[in-house]
Amino acid sequence: MDIREIQNLIKFVAKSGATEVKLEMDDVKITIKTTTESGTPETTFVQHLPVSQAMPQAAAPAPAAPAVPAAEAPAADEDSKYVTIKSPIIGTLYRKPSPDKAPFVEVGSTIAKGDVVCVIEAMKLFNEIESEISGKIVKVLVDDASPVEFDQPLFLVDPS
Repeated sequence: MDIREIQNLIKFVAKSGATEVKLEMDDVKITIKTTTESGTPETTFVQHLPVSQAMPQAAAPAPAAPAVPAAEAPAADEDSKYVTIKSPIIGTLYRKPSPDKAPFVEVGSTIAKGDVVCVIEAMKLFNEIESEISGKIVKVLVDDASPVEFDQPLFLVDPS
């Protein structure tokens, strides 16, 4: 892993909102801690390990639960009849295939199982997110080009 890849990883972690990420691969061990709300400085550790040592899989921090304002509590009852499409990974969500194209889906769009509803960029890779259900989009919960966490709700779908 070269310095440019490490710098891109640091930028990605800071943009995603994660406070700590540990990554171990081949002969490199990286720990990235981002600035907290109290102003603790960002810390990055890079350690080279002997190649003969067994390497565990990369560990990611537990995702923070999305904050739900108290005013939205009654709306949760209304939304209970809808199915939520959630983010399978952390990254930056894009609702369009490219800046000059139309969004994959809008409120009112009818989707089928397997239709692409958005893309999420993670580590310079664009991952197409496909619908696991058929139905009609009733609400878009995330803005275009915004960071998303694992398991964060993205769309509400009326399966009827």
